[in-house]
Amino acid sequence: MKKNILLLIVLVFSLSSCIEILDDLTIHNDGSGTLRYNINLSSSKIKVNSILALDSLDGKKVPSIEEIKGKVQQFIKVLDAQSGISNVKVEENYTDYIFKFSCDFSNVLLLQEGLKQTVTAMTKEKNIQELDHNWLSWDGTKLSRSIPSISKAKVNELKQSDLDLLKTGTYTSISRFDRAVEKFDNSTAILSKSKQAVMVKTDTYSLRENQDVLENVIYLISNKN
Repeated sequence: MKKNILLLIVLVFSLSSCIEILDDLTIHNDGSGTLRYNINLSSSKIKVNSILALDSLDGKKVPSIEEIKGKVQQFIKVLDAQSGISNVKVEENYTDYIFKFSCDFSNVLLLQEGLKQTVTAMTKEKNIQELDHNWLSWDGTKLSRSIPSISKAKVNELKQSDLDLLKTGTYTSISRFDRAVEKFDNSTAILSKSKQAVMVKTDTYSLRENQDVLENVIYLISNKN
């Protein structure tokens, strides 16, 4: 079942309360880097507990905490075995429902392929349409970013009645580099004082209404080395 690998994502987008998501990507000059992805549901923990107490939600089985823990460990094991991926870590806080994922990668292409292969292996589905989308592209001087199509699909499933409450949630996307940024295409993005990081932030409601709001193309100064 496709949702088993995305239990945390499904839980996130099943909520109608405050959700904080941080998508933090570091790319070094040689193309290697680190991906960090944090989900903070602490302001929604009462809602989470009420959902986890149910047998099903909208006709779909609600996993137990032990089932979620098992899938998280399986995810770590499968992803860590992928080519070009290392140091896969997940911090799990089931009191405040804060989850922190991180991994290192040798290049962006292997990062995307590793995540795709992990989802495919865990779902045992060979043709997942959302996985055809490449959300990262790096050529040494230019980074193109968007959010994965599989996350967009979950946003689209949100009920109309939940939309106003989604305005309290946030999605923050950060891109970090070893050298200065020359320019970027997203007019809402903010450049750090060091000029080596770019942040785009939106609320979950805006993300549902315009799923391209976090898209950005970032251009770096020439690498003289």
